[in-house]
Amino acid sequence: MVQHDAQGSDAAGRVALITGASRGIGRGIALELARAGGYHLAINYLANEGAAYETASACRAVGREAGHELRAEIVRGDVASAADRQGLIDFVRERYGRLDLLVNNAGVAPSVRADILEATEESFDRLVQINLKGPYFLTQLAARYMIEQLGGRPAAPGTRNVVTITSISAYTASVNRGDYCIAKAGLAMHTKLWAARLAECGIGVFEIQPGVIETDMTAAVRARYDALFAADLTPFPRWGTPADVGKAVTAVARGHFPYSTGMVIDVDGGFRLRRL
Repeated sequence: MVQHDAQGSDAAGRVALITGASRGIGRGIALELARAGGYHLAINYLANEGAAYETASACRAVGREAGHELRAEIVRGDVASAADRQGLIDFVRERYGRLDLLVNNAGVAPSVRADILEATEESFDRLVQINLKGPYFLTQLAARYMIEQLGGRPAAPGTRNVVTITSISAYTASVNRGDYCIAKAGLAMHTKLWAARLAECGIGVFEIQPGVIETDMTAAVRARYDALFAADLTPFPRWGTPADVGKAVTAVARGHFPYSTGMVIDVDGGFRLRRL
C-alpha cells in the first residue's frame, strides 16, 4: 500500500507562494485563496511594495470575514533572477517551514507591441526571461523543496500542486506580440513536462489559460476589446475578472482534481469554442 506524507493531511496550515501577486490576476488569486481558507500566503512582488502590503492586508481581512485566520506576508523577488528565485524559496522555508502550492503568475506584456517583421531581440529576450525561464526554474526549486518535505513518499492526493497562469495567447496568434505568444506557448509545454516528472511524487501540475481579463495590464486596450465583445468574441459577452482566475486556482488548491495532472483549465468565457 502506498504511504502518503503525514503533512499533506494538515489542510489548515498549508502554504502557497504566489508570484506577481501585488496586483491584477495575482492579487485576485491571493484574495480567493484567502476567502477559501486553508492556506497561509507568501505574496511576491517586484516593484510596488505598497500594493503588495495592501494585497496582504486585504487577504487577512477577507480571511477573517470568512472565518479563517491566515498569515499573508510579502516577499520581493524578480522571477527572472536566479538569486531572487532561490530567495523566494528560502523565504518560504524560513518563514513558513513548508510549501504546498506554487502559483506561477508573474509575467509582463511587451513594452511595445510590434509587428513580428519589426520586433526586436531585446523585447524577445525580456519576455522569455521573465515569462518562461523564470517560472520554469522557480518550479524546479519549488518541486525540489516539496519533494524534500515528502521524505521519499508521494503526497496525499490533491495536497501539493503547481499552477501556472498562461493565456489564450498560448495558442492564439497575435502577430504584434509574437514574443508574448511564444513565451506563453512555452509555458504550456512547461506544464506537461513538470506534470510528467512530478506525478510519481504525487504533485499535481496544472495550467490555467485566462482569456481577456480586466486588469491594469489590459486597460490600454479597453476600447478594442469592448468592441470585440460587442461583436461576439466569446459566448459569455463580458470581460473576465481576476477573481474568475482565482476561483480556478482555488479549486486546484482545495484538492478538487486529485486524479488529474497536466490539465489545462480554460477561464476564457468560452473563447476556445469553435462556433458557426
